[in-house]
Order: sequence, then structure tokens, then C-alpha cells
Amino acid sequence: MTRRKLRPEEEDLWRRVADKTERLHPEKPFHPDNFVTTPPPSPRSRPTFEVAPARPTSRGTGTKTSVNLSPSIVDQVAAQPVQMDRKAFTQMKRGKLKPEGKLDLHGMTIDRAHPALTRFILSAHGQGKRLVLVVTGKGKHRDDDGPIPVRFGVLRHQVPQWLSTPPLSSVVLQVSQANVRHGGGGAYYVYLRRQR
Repeated sequence: MTRRKLRPEEEDLWRRVADKTERLHPEKPFHPDNFVTTPPPSPRSRPTFEVAPARPTSRGTGTKTSVNLSPSIVDQVAAQPVQMDRKAFTQMKRGKLKPEGKLDLHGMTIDRAHPALTRFILSAHGQGKRLVLVVTGKGKHRDDDGPIPVRFGVLRHQVPQWLSTPPLSSVVLQVSQANVRHGGGGAYYVYLRRQR
């Protein structure tokens, strides 16, 4: 690593700061050339991250920049490959297929919602139903953004994960966001496998 010389304005700033400070070790001599800065890393070694553009907040004129490295739940569900009949999938997405059962999870905590979802899906599969609707709601907007980021719509994010893990993954064929007439972004179609 090579030492970089300070530019005149940097040296002037350093001298002003050094004049106002008290030395920890007055017995050691000091020279401004001993100050070493590290050179910037090469462009090849820098990691790249996409930063979302700043959007005005509801509180006023300030802007808020958010960095989210994971895709949204809508994008994750939409990116799943189609496992069911393509024609039936298209009809389902357009809201043409009527769900044979509905579970409303509004107002439930995660501790209550997970067992309720498991019972509902396994019961519907046992009854031979193919298409059911799970309503999660879109989530509440919180007024204060605390220091710890919280996902918006906890059940909305958890339900697809629960459906993709055992014991539900063995009976679920397809999960898709519901059509507007059945709840839109606050609900999921769950297409179940045939009974064997």
C-alpha cells in the first residue's frame, strides 16, 4: 500500500483539528505526514447493491431511502412455476374459478393463524376440494417507523412460506395471489392436489 499525500485543503483542515486537540502522548513528536489514508478500493472489488429511489414520506417534505435486497412477496409468488393445468391457472388468475372454501385470517396472530391454516388446508384436501381462498389482509400501516424494520403485512408474508413447508407442501399444488374480486393483494388462491 502506498501513502497518499494530503491535498492542501486536507492539510489545512488537519492542522486546525490538531491545534484544537490535546495530545494523548506529548512525549512523542508529531508530523502531519505521518497521517495515512487508505486508497479507495478498485472498482472491480466493490460489491454492487441496488438502492430504491427516494420517495416522499407521508410526514412532510423529507425523503426516505429504503434498501430491500429480497424481492417482494408478490414477486416471489408470481415467480413460482405453474404446476397446475395452464388453462385452469389462467381462469383462476382472472377470477373465473370460484373457490370451494374460504379461510379468513384477519386479526389473528401468527400463533393462532398457523394452526388454523394447517387445519383448514388439510380438511379441505380431505374433503376433495381443489381451490380454496386464504384471506390474510394487506397489513396495517404503522405511524412510527422504529429503529428495527418490520415487514408490512406479517400474515401476508408468512402464509406462502407455511404453504411451502410440510405438512402442507404435500397437498398444495399452486399458490397464487387472488384476483381483485376475491381479495386481490390481501388474499391467496391455494390450488390443492387430487386425493389419492
